[in-house]
Amino acid sequence: MYGSLGLLSTPCVVGSLAPFYSKDSAKASSHSRYLTTQNTIGFMAGSRKLLGKFISPLKVRSNGRADHSSIISAVLTDDNSTMTIEDDTEKIGLFSIDPGLEPFKDHFRYRLKRYVDQKKLIEKYEGSLEEFAQGYLKFGFYREEDGIVYREWAPAAQEAQVVGDFNGWNGSNHCMEKNEFGVWSIKIPDSGGNPAIPHNSLVKFRYKHGDGIWVDRIPAWIKYATVDPTKFGAPYDGVYWDPPPLERYQFKFPRPPKPKAPRIYEAHVGMSSSEPRINSYREFADDILPRIQANNYNTIQLMAVMEHSYYGSFGYHVTNFFAVSSRSGTPEDLKYLIDKAHSLGLQVLMDVVHSHASNNVTDGLNGFDVGQSSQDSYFHTGDHGYHKLWDSRLFNYANWEVLRFLLSNLRWWMDEYKFDGFRFDGVTSMLYHHHGINMTFTGNYNDYFSEETDVDAMVFLMLANCLIHNVLPDATVVAEDVSGMPGLGRPVSEGGNGFDYRLAMGIPDKWIDYVKNKSDQEWSMQEISWSLTNRRYSEKCIAYAESHDQAIVGDRTIAFLLMDKEMYTGMSSLVDASPTVERGVALHKMIHFLTMALGGEGYLNFMGNEFGHPEWIDFPREGNGWSYDKCRRQWDLADSDNLRYKFMNAFNRAMNALDDKYSFIASTKQIVSSTSEDDKVIVFERGNLVFVFNFHPENTYDGYKVGCDLPGKYRVALDSDALEFGGHGRVGHDVDHFTSPEGIPGVPETNFNNRPNSFKVLSPARTCVVYHRVEEELEKTDESDMASVSESAAADVMARDERVEESAPDDDFAADPSVAEDLEVEETGEGTMDD
Repeated sequence: MYGSLGLLSTPCVVGSLAPFYSKDSAKASSHSRYLTTQNTIGFMAGSRKLLGKFISPLKVRSNGRADHSSIISAVLTDDNSTMTIEDDTEKIGLFSIDPGLEPFKDHFRYRLKRYVDQKKLIEKYEGSLEEFAQGYLKFGFYREEDGIVYREWAPAAQEAQVVGDFNGWNGSNHCMEKNEFGVWSIKIPDSGGNPAIPHNSLVKFRYKHGDGIWVDRIPAWIKYATVDPTKFGAPYDGVYWDPPPLERYQFKFPRPPKPKAPRIYEAHVGMSSSEPRINSYREFADDILPRIQANNYNTIQLMAVMEHSYYGSFGYHVTNFFAVSSRSGTPEDLKYLIDKAHSLGLQVLMDVVHSHASNNVTDGLNGFDVGQSSQDSYFHTGDHGYHKLWDSRLFNYANWEVLRFLLSNLRWWMDEYKFDGFRFDGVTSMLYHHHGINMTFTGNYNDYFSEETDVDAMVFLMLANCLIHNVLPDATVVAEDVSGMPGLGRPVSEGGNGFDYRLAMGIPDKWIDYVKNKSDQEWSMQEISWSLTNRRYSEKCIAYAESHDQAIVGDRTIAFLLMDKEMYTGMSSLVDASPTVERGVALHKMIHFLTMALGGEGYLNFMGNEFGHPEWIDFPREGNGWSYDKCRRQWDLADSDNLRYKFMNAFNRAMNALDDKYSFIASTKQIVSSTSEDDKVIVFERGNLVFVFNFHPENTYDGYKVGCDLPGKYRVALDSDALEFGGHGRVGHDVDHFTSPEGIPGVPETNFNNRPNSFKVLSPARTCVVYHRVEEELEKTDESDMASVSESAAADVMARDERVEESAPDDDFAADPSVAEDLEVEETGEGTMDD
């Protein structure tokens, strides 16, 4: 979202976790960090010296006060692990991972105490965190045996009524009562044995505020909201959604197992049609999900699910947090989509926006703010409650009812719709009072633990991750953070924030910079490798070369930057490619694959980028005449046998299949053995695969020597130069490569590039080739299993497409519960990342 809404007026060019990325890498490396940078020198740890002067947590802005004399003694519970926090700071697990954090022990102890105290209060007054997060059973509209109950938190209201189609929009007979906590409620008895409010009828909350004015607002907990499509700029209405049993969608398929390495397909349902219109949940399920599965992704991430009145916000200006975006269908339609995804073996993540809310008063949560204090509102007051770059409202995370609302929102999407996890948007804005605006994070730990740290928001994120993993242990939770906050990706029980992954947001910045501003000869293999491996030790990352941020209007995708106008005129596969297209297709494959193989513990691709979609995304707006022309995806380009887009799509499918077969992304064995600036070659091992990337624009190397760990025989597993990927077929796939021992056993410095074995390969210009080790006994028993992924991918996809075509569009779609077997991780000493 940061790219799409322009968070940073001064670009923050950080590494994937990169608190200390700068253009001067020598200067950057002097900062104290605890990184996993695996290259020829193995594990590169920064110095462990103390960083700067610690700012006392007493200065941290919050509603609580720090007590240095107190001894914290409480049990933290998250993701099925427990920890006792005592005065002994060694009990905070993060310090054993990164000793550089110890100078900030007071901050961590204060933060943990705030978390423990909040969790204990919730347990005391609400029963448990899990019960607290079922606020949708007590607020909004819900059924009781003989009527409908409606509750709303609106402390500033003087009087309140519920109005709608059911009472002719006259609330005089449906006045609500207020309790001591500012909660209004009413019970509406059934009429003649039927609910007084019919299913799918319009409703609103009408209340009078202090100046005597009555206003109508959409209920905060509404489950569905719609707008009159015949009226331009019409306000939304809340919809009472309670379909009869026969109309309710019933889930048929269980959640698939959590993948060891998520390969995420980021998708926007509305813009997924090939036609210039808004696509529906059911059309996406029937037409797009089979494409995603065919390309061997195991996870989809759905954007813009929560209702947002302005379509052009990409779903990031949420108005109704519990409501499914009505543009693409009903709640039951979304359930159909998620169930079908599960039947295809795909986990479904939701792009959740809890970092801010739409400034829209008429349609959104902001309409409940009528000038009251922060304690009586969902948002902070004044400048503290307004994001000046996003033009949106900022939550008061210390407020009891705000915590109930947001935590219940997470559980609602998991319980009601069976989402398998979340990608939290705008986490950087949440973590700091400055929201990351005009900030360049240098790597000095004082940037992260100071009076600018929003401890209230951090406690909320800790509670949220604890809740998610307790309700759904197999959940996947990803943070979008550009700052590189230490501990964000570690469990709450260790003193972290509890996310499973963070997005490696520095990687696309690096690729865009290279493609835009550097000639091929200026590409630095060492800098590219460093940028991809620069991440915090033991904190997992989702790597990506480009996401929706790089595809929106005002920017250009990697394919567009590489090939520009020739994407319209030079992509025919019936004629020889021009030098521009030849280079563009080759580098597109290499950039995406190198990012996947070296950049993290998961991989993400935005819808259409896998085949180099030629146009940016431009949502309907006044500036383009409200056109949908560029708010769609041209799938026919990838499907055409006569266009080169099919080559990029086929390679994307094959590199995902390679991970399916060898599970290299999940492997903690990652060793970069060579980054040759003269040869423009990067050689590394991930798992037991050997990767050779030749970025040289001209030089082909025959008999190029590459190092490896294990001795034996190696064969090609994937080759970007294969004919089916638009290459020239120069690398032989049936060639056996035998290793030779290097140096003195047990003395790494005498080895070839610090590797005990080596073999020689053919490395054509602008290609990447992966080699797998052939196990002799396996070769004898099942020779066919050693076929390269690039040779077998086409047959696999054809068979899968046939199955998809034969499947029924609704109840009969086939389940595919297969999942990769667990990979036994090798202990590789200094050259590994701890899982």
